[in-house]
Amino acid sequence: MTPIRQQYIAYTYLCCIAIAPPLKTTLADDEYFVRRIKPILMEKCEGCHGTTPSELKGGLDLRTREATLRGGESGEPAMVANHPEQSPLYLAVTRKHAVWAPMPPKQSEQLSVHQVESIRQWIAEGAAWPDPDQIKQIEVRNAQKWSVEDGVSLASSSGQSADWNRRKYKKDDLWAYAPIQKPISKQQKENPIDEWIEARLPVGLHLAPEAARVNLLRRATFDLIGLPPTHEEIESFLKDPNSTPLAFAKVVDRLLESPHYGEKMAQHWLDVVRYADTAGFSNDFDRGNAWRYRDYVIRSFNNDKSYFDFIREQIAGDEIDASDPEKLIATGFLRMGPWELTGMEVAKVARQRFLDDVTNSVGETFLAHSLQCARCHDHKFDPISTADYYSIQAVFATTQLCDREAPFLPFENLDGFEEKKYLDLRKKDYVQLLRDLDNKLLTSAQTWFEEHQLSSKDWNEAVEQARRQEENNSKRESGTIFSSARSILMKKGVAEDQFPPKLYGFTTNDFGLERIGRKGLERLKWEMERYQPFALSVYTGPTPELKSVVAPMRIPNPLLNRDKIEETFVLIGGDPFTRGPKVEPRPMSVLSLPEQPKIPETAQGRRSVFANWVTDPSNPLTPRVMVNRLWLWHFGIPIAGNPNNFGSTGMRPTHPELLDWLAVTLIEQKGSIKSLHRILMNSETYRRSSTHPEPDRLKKLDPFGTSYGVFRPRRLTGEEIRDATLSVTGELNRKIGGIPNRPEINASVAMQPRQVMGTFAAAWVPNALPEDRNRRSIYGLKIRGLPDPFYELFNAPSADFSCERRMDSIGSPQALTLWNGKATENRALALANRVLKNGKKDREAIEDCFQLALGRKPTLSESDLCIQHWQKSELLDEAKTPKSESPWTSIVREAVEENTGERFEFRERLYAADDFIPDLRPSDVEPRVRGLAAVCLVLLNCNEFVYVY
Repeated sequence: MTPIRQQYIAYTYLCCIAIAPPLKTTLADDEYFVRRIKPILMEKCEGCHGTTPSELKGGLDLRTREATLRGGESGEPAMVANHPEQSPLYLAVTRKHAVWAPMPPKQSEQLSVHQVESIRQWIAEGAAWPDPDQIKQIEVRNAQKWSVEDGVSLASSSGQSADWNRRKYKKDDLWAYAPIQKPISKQQKENPIDEWIEARLPVGLHLAPEAARVNLLRRATFDLIGLPPTHEEIESFLKDPNSTPLAFAKVVDRLLESPHYGEKMAQHWLDVVRYADTAGFSNDFDRGNAWRYRDYVIRSFNNDKSYFDFIREQIAGDEIDASDPEKLIATGFLRMGPWELTGMEVAKVARQRFLDDVTNSVGETFLAHSLQCARCHDHKFDPISTADYYSIQAVFATTQLCDREAPFLPFENLDGFEEKKYLDLRKKDYVQLLRDLDNKLLTSAQTWFEEHQLSSKDWNEAVEQARRQEENNSKRESGTIFSSARSILMKKGVAEDQFPPKLYGFTTNDFGLERIGRKGLERLKWEMERYQPFALSVYTGPTPELKSVVAPMRIPNPLLNRDKIEETFVLIGGDPFTRGPKVEPRPMSVLSLPEQPKIPETAQGRRSVFANWVTDPSNPLTPRVMVNRLWLWHFGIPIAGNPNNFGSTGMRPTHPELLDWLAVTLIEQKGSIKSLHRILMNSETYRRSSTHPEPDRLKKLDPFGTSYGVFRPRRLTGEEIRDATLSVTGELNRKIGGIPNRPEINASVAMQPRQVMGTFAAAWVPNALPEDRNRRSIYGLKIRGLPDPFYELFNAPSADFSCERRMDSIGSPQALTLWNGKATENRALALANRVLKNGKKDREAIEDCFQLALGRKPTLSESDLCIQHWQKSELLDEAKTPKSESPWTSIVREAVEENTGERFEFRERLYAADDFIPDLRPSDVEPRVRGLAAVCLVLLNCNEFVYVY
């Protein structure tokens, strides 16, 4: 037999297995009816032929054998025992008979080939139909066996269809809902993690040896603080006389006490919650106080705040204690999604977008469920109905967005507030621009009266009144006298043809400049919030009637209808204008905890009760989700493959016992994340080498790297690369927290035009001082509409969507950027200058460069090659004249004015550039330093620097 013939026979056999029904002979006749036929009749037929007699379609009742044999209005029996070809019931479901209409009528609900054959076989064998008592006995007798075969039913909330409510689920798909039970360790290993890992090790695969101390220290230091170890830290660890496990345990303790630990962990968390300093969409205006939420996250990790308190504060901090600024800041989590409300958008749509966003964000972040899949219809795969989705959304129906007064706390970093002076200068420019345009309008108004031969007496009086109002109202922006005078006359009932029309006398450029000034002042209101004691937060109350938002929102004073109950309805198809049934606030029905909380239907307290449900020790999702994230952050891949999706479409846990053991441990440790770090990192699994003694066997037996028989190396993130280079050059400002900084980014990106709120956004201007620019990357101003191209290149996620796991791609643009990019060249020059400051000789200097960049001494051949490259680079450099670049102090913007359709332009002043002090430049140093910088550039590009092993 030929191979092709063999393949064909095998393929045919598999297809037959896939479509052929179970042999009837494996079941007794009565059991076959209960097992195969009754579910088909209930699912496909009883909707029309199993209701009350007055509503039966065609008078046919298929609920009993007698009624089926009696038939319907046709007068013929629906079934003829032993003769399917004479049975209308069978002929109809085949959908091929010339007389009997196809059933069910909708083609989308037609029976499968398997189901049609089951009906034929049942009738052919006599159409057994036991009575109700017998059916119940058969179901009880076979319940366990059949549930294993077909799946299990769940008591979830009512779905939109009977089919969905009767749906069964594979037990393996429901693993995340099962109560957590702590597995019992059998081997009594020092660290149970190693037992669970080794228990699932592929047969024949050996474990990699323990990693070298230098590699282990670098691995742990980047994992916990996101920075390379110093030379002193390396020497101390290498000289520690204790065994590696004992010495390493001290290292872990030291790193966990570092204030930079919180920065590294916060970067992970901010990826998940989509942190940004701007709002997104077309109106990407600043969220001035978002930085306080970022610092709250850093503090929470540094202080080892209980993870469960961490959750409660982010969901309901304002309800827990509105007098505590820290609690108000924590609820910034609810504000992290992109959201806008302008005159161009319907308020109801914008409000619904926020509710949808926060519902899904809570689901993904804390419960690993993408709840938005149930927004328009019952979840296609998971036991979450549309009613579930909107019941959870009802928890947030009384949650309103605002910036709340929250006094600065003693431990908050308020350095850098002097940067506000640049915003004041921009504001002054906008005010002066509007004043000049207002004066032009007032001058044009006199011309208008002359041209129309009308008296300007009333107009002049209105102008003077408007001028006095402006002088008496310090909060009013200047440049509104002309429009105020028009309003005064209109209120007096003066006909509009008796005074100048709006913006009379404007040129195309004037129209554009007016928008620049007016919208610019609006935008500055949000930027100014950065320096004010307000928190990006929420409050509980009725939804305010808003048409647009032109300034940061506050709690209405007084808060009208404070206790008004916001009703929530299922929205048909997710359409906010098409209401379905009303729902009450409640948690996911698939998780019925021993003490299921009753969420109040009143406006107050909904979120705090819901937060208690999320953090209830009986809730199996919450601890599993967090320990799975921690495992990912340390080992590069999660135990359960999709940290944001524990549903049926997510990847199953590779080590379920380990996941549950860690989850129970998190509960036992009262939510201490640092305790989990110690357990994870002090395991043999974490301390393994990234080099396996049998790489071919490893590739064959563990192609996906889920055995953890060897440590998985990783490339540094873009933020880690930047921070590491600043660290080794000595330029890194390690100050913790504070307002966002603006590092230097690609000039063409920094200066590109960007529209915000109907006008141009301000250009990206780096901080004037190097110590402000060169802070940790987590503190960089994160603009949704202007991502840093360097971070993007190294797989930084978009802030519009929750990032469960960063990708780790490798591409030529990354190498080209590190080799040719201005940032890396600057760092290489700074490293060379740092080394040569003390008059080091060539070989000593090379040794110092290696120690700082790579944490080791060079080999003799490496040292020789580097000295040769240094000398050649110095000779080449002597023939060059280094250029010094000055930052742009202004930029001309061009656009098409929407009122006239014609082009206009304006010049934007970049005030921070006036005070700009550049980093070290090639022209500042001797050729010898520039030559060594060429060597340093090589070191900063090598895998040993960019990777953790």
